[in-house]
Amino acid sequence: TMPRKRKLLAQLSALQSNSSFPPFDALENLNAMPDGNSSPKSSKYFAIEKKNSSQLEADFFNQPCISLAKSFLGQILVRKLPDGRELWGRIVETEAYLGGEDEASHSKGGKQTQRNAAMFMKPGTLYVYQIYGIYFCVNVSSQGEGAAVLLRSLEPLQGLDAMRELRSASRKGPTKLLKDWQLCNGPSKLCQAFGIDKAFDQRDLTQDAAIWMAPGHDPPGEQDVVATTRIGIGNRGEWAQKPLRFYLRGNKFVSVVDKKTEREMAAMGHFSCS
Repeated sequence: TMPRKRKLLAQLSALQSNSSFPPFDALENLNAMPDGNSSPKSSKYFAIEKKNSSQLEADFFNQPCISLAKSFLGQILVRKLPDGRELWGRIVETEAYLGGEDEASHSKGGKQTQRNAAMFMKPGTLYVYQIYGIYFCVNVSSQGEGAAVLLRSLEPLQGLDAMRELRSASRKGPTKLLKDWQLCNGPSKLCQAFGIDKAFDQRDLTQDAAIWMAPGHDPPGEQDVVATTRIGIGNRGEWAQKPLRFYLRGNKFVSVVDKKTEREMAAMGHFSCS
């Protein structure tokens, strides 16, 4: 096992040189070593990081769509690039698409196609689709036939330089340096910044080596979550008005803030008006 162990330690040190967090998979392998009484295992730093960097498992994703959309808020999306760099972003805005009766859902009427097949797969499956023939959006399947949650905005935490590179590479013409809050504040911006394209469609967030979710350190309370109408739904009747978009109140990385709903919530005593 020595060559394998040396290789893992080399990977670890290489990644730690450009990342403030050790990679999960290398840690898992190190800690699983039969002769794993090496210093990393007993080191306090490793023990803390290992605990914090656990991955969200299948049972987390296996919940109803609206519940999952809210539960995503505050969790961390992690993307490991081919060069080993890791991008981390805290989920701050989501939308629920309920399938079946939901007129705004790609799976309305229970219609299953080659394009939307991931929406009918097990909870935690990525559904990536293209809009306007150029941009991508990423969703995560939930409980319920054809139901999925759209990831709308992230608060970038780690790998911001790589996110800037990926965003500017996908934009046409001369580009101004993007501010932190502009990197992932919208569904297609998020996909650009994290290098998510159609190749990620139907991947499993609980099994994939290049993309997964980790638990957030500070889960928001009900009073921190604003529930309002989805964006870009158009003329879908009552479904255009249903409060199926959720975001963290006061977070500057949210794509579109609904001041009216926030005022109403404050008036009803849900939270103090800031």
